[in-house]
Amino acid sequence: MTVQDIRSFNRFYTHLIGALDYGRHLYAPYTLTESRVLYELAHSPRTDAADLRVELHLDAGYLSRILNRFEQDGLIERTPSERDTRRRRITLTARGRETAGLLDERAHRAVEELLATVPPMERGRLAEALRTVRTVLGGDRTPGPGDVVLREPGPGDLGWIVQRNAALYAAEYGWNSDYEGLVARIVADFAQGHDPRLERVWIAELDGRPVGCVMCVRDEAPATARLRLLLVEPDARGLGIGDRLVRSVVDFARGAGHRELVLWTNDVLTAARRLYQRHGFALVAERPHRSFGRDLVGQDWRLELRPRPE
Repeated sequence: MTVQDIRSFNRFYTHLIGALDYGRHLYAPYTLTESRVLYELAHSPRTDAADLRVELHLDAGYLSRILNRFEQDGLIERTPSERDTRRRRITLTARGRETAGLLDERAHRAVEELLATVPPMERGRLAEALRTVRTVLGGDRTPGPGDVVLREPGPGDLGWIVQRNAALYAAEYGWNSDYEGLVARIVADFAQGHDPRLERVWIAELDGRPVGCVMCVRDEAPATARLRLLLVEPDARGLGIGDRLVRSVVDFARGAGHRELVLWTNDVLTAARRLYQRHGFALVAERPHRSFGRDLVGQDWRLELRPRPE
C-alpha cells in the first residue's frame, strides 16, 4: 500500500460519486454540504450549531449562512438549548423533515441503481471490502451515540421488526409465538394503510445494520397517538438509542397535533418503564393478564403533549 494507491482510490471514488449525480441534481435546490447539514439535523442527537460545526468540520461563518438559509426557507427552528442557554437548539420543522426525507430518498435510489449493476454474488464481497476500509482507517474504536442514525424504514425493515421482536422477547422473557403474531398484525396494519402525517416508524442503524426501532400510530381515541414496538438490540444498549427513539416519537406526535401519547407495556420491562418515566409518561392503570405464555401485569401509560414554549 502506497500513498499513490490511496490517492488513486480517492480519484476513483470521487468520480463515482459525481457520476451518481450526473444530470440528476440529487441535492437540488441545495448543495451537497447543505444536504449533509440537513441529514445531520434529521438523524443526529447533536442539534446545537457548535456540535454541527465540529461533526461536519465546517467554518462557523459558512455554517451560519447555511442555517440562515434554512430558516428563511422554513426548514428549521432555533430555540434556547435546554443544556446550555448560551447555545441555540436547532430542530427541523415539518417542511424540513419532508425536505430531508426527499433528498435522502433521491440518494437512496441513486445507490440502488448503482448496486443493480453489481452481480448478486459480488455484493457480499463489496460490503466486506467497505467494512474493511472503515475498520482499518477508522481505527479500532468503540461505537458511540454519534454513530447511530435514526432513519425511515427501507425494504425489509418492517419484516426485521417482526423477526427481532419475536426472537428477543423469546430469548429474554420466554414469550411464545403469540407475541410474534401480535407484532406481525401491528406491522401489517401500518404497512397497509398508515397516514404519514400522523404515523411513522423509526429504525436505529449502527454500522449499516438495524439495531433498534419504534412506531408512532394513531390510537382509537381522538387526537391521541400510541407508541408501539420499542426495541433496542442487546449489543447496542448503552448508547442512548432507546432515549432517542422515545424522544423522536414524542416530538413527532406533538408536531403532528396529537394531544396525548399513550402506550401499553408490561411490568417485567423495567428498563423501558424507566425510560418512559424520564420522558414524562405517567402510569394510569395496570392489570394482571396471561399472554404470550406467561403471567404478566399489563400497564397503561399516558403523556399529555403540551405545545413547546415559543
